[in-house]
Amino acid sequence: MENSSSYAVIDLGSNSFHMMIVQVVAGSVQVIGRVKRKVRLASGLDKDFNLSDEAMQRGWECLNLFAERLQDIPHTHIKIAGTATLRLAKNVDVFLAKAENILGIKITVISGVEEANTIYQGVSFTSSNKHRRLVIDIGGASTELIAGDGDTPLISKSLNVGCVTFLERYFPNGELSEHNYMNAIAAAEEAISTIRDLYKDFDWQEEVGASGTVQAIQEILMHQGFDEVIDLGRLVSIMQQSITYGYIDRLTIPGLAQERRLVFPSGVAILIAIFRQLNLQGMTLAGGALREGLLYSMLPELTKQNVRERTLKSVMTRYHVDVDHAKRVADLSVDIAQQVSNQWRMDQFDALEILRSAGLLHEIGLQVAYKDQQKHASYLLANTNLPGFTNAQKSLLVALVGSHKDDIDQITLSKQSSTSVLLACRLTRILRLAVILSLRRADEVMPQVEVTVEHEAIKVHLPDNWVEQNPLTEAELMQEANQQADQGWQLIIC
Repeated sequence: MENSSSYAVIDLGSNSFHMMIVQVVAGSVQVIGRVKRKVRLASGLDKDFNLSDEAMQRGWECLNLFAERLQDIPHTHIKIAGTATLRLAKNVDVFLAKAENILGIKITVISGVEEANTIYQGVSFTSSNKHRRLVIDIGGASTELIAGDGDTPLISKSLNVGCVTFLERYFPNGELSEHNYMNAIAAAEEAISTIRDLYKDFDWQEEVGASGTVQAIQEILMHQGFDEVIDLGRLVSIMQQSITYGYIDRLTIPGLAQERRLVFPSGVAILIAIFRQLNLQGMTLAGGALREGLLYSMLPELTKQNVRERTLKSVMTRYHVDVDHAKRVADLSVDIAQQVSNQWRMDQFDALEILRSAGLLHEIGLQVAYKDQQKHASYLLANTNLPGFTNAQKSLLVALVGSHKDDIDQITLSKQSSTSVLLACRLTRILRLAVILSLRRADEVMPQVEVTVEHEAIKVHLPDNWVEQNPLTEAELMQEANQQADQGWQLIIC
């Protein structure tokens, strides 16, 4: 069993206990099981910081469920971490003694700083960039704030501010009023103000949220037609929307999952306070956090690889992609995009990287069938875990791959939330051109292509006599020009 490719991590959080089971396949992590139970351990702390018998019992019952799944995994492949509530509980030894007996595995209660650093590593290992970043994680009884550069956390703090503890303190009887929100925000701001100066000179390039609160807010925004970026104005709008419902048990904001409803208002209040105190501009959702940090600490070899490249390689292997041809299409797509970059603003976000990824993955649908391969590819990608891509980036990737041939799916292109519809359509047109010009699937017959654009008109310059020598490709290009004309776009071949 020591040679098992399976690993497990358990996060004994203040609101929920989470277990994640993974296996390592073709150099990539594949999640094969998740179990989550709302234990609300933090609500069981009394004024003397002792856990109630009822709260401990809820925790033990949850661990009894987890124990069955852990039996087939080597102990050296399992990590279990206790967080804020277990740090605070004076009778933690009572809980741990029975918990470890149930699981047969040692539980480590980690410090606030250790939790913060592990969260940062989880974000870093699942991110495609090495930016200077600020990471925020709002838990049930604590909030972690970490500023780091690339893979290295530099400023790590943990505050005793959490969505479960604030729920009970500032939203009595579940009442959603402006008064309750203001009190919660003020209390959170007071706590954050004690460490604010540590971060004021840290020039981060991105703001990342790693908590359920951030995920819930993002889901609401995207349901309401916004992109994935959370800013203060949108947070305040969501707070005001929630107040109109009166009480938490009536809270049914479109896009809010019922399981997140109870601690959602307190999480929003804490996040508003963080935005105000640290002057945040725009936050996105992280691809990982504490559990991923625990996991990758057991998989040091995987942390040396670029996560997005690892994901692309894994997906290409899984669906038996013709790698040489995929790279051919990807490289030509990027080359065309670079030629028109100034006029078509290809320097926005990481447009070239998403376009390249679409080129590499555009043929995965062939594993289902040639007919409607682009639809099969779109479905497969939409339902595949893609570490290194945000939800919005994934939605754009799905849209590009789904329109790489035949009909152009304007609906999916307009629904993606990573960039403007205009830029998404431009990327699609470039990818479609690259696919057609790579029709013969051989480097030695690839033409030298010069592309220019004027507004939305594309002019493709090909070598003398090349079109006449490749009549099938010429026919495909003419058909493509007609399809683009149907969309109101001009494609000129010369």
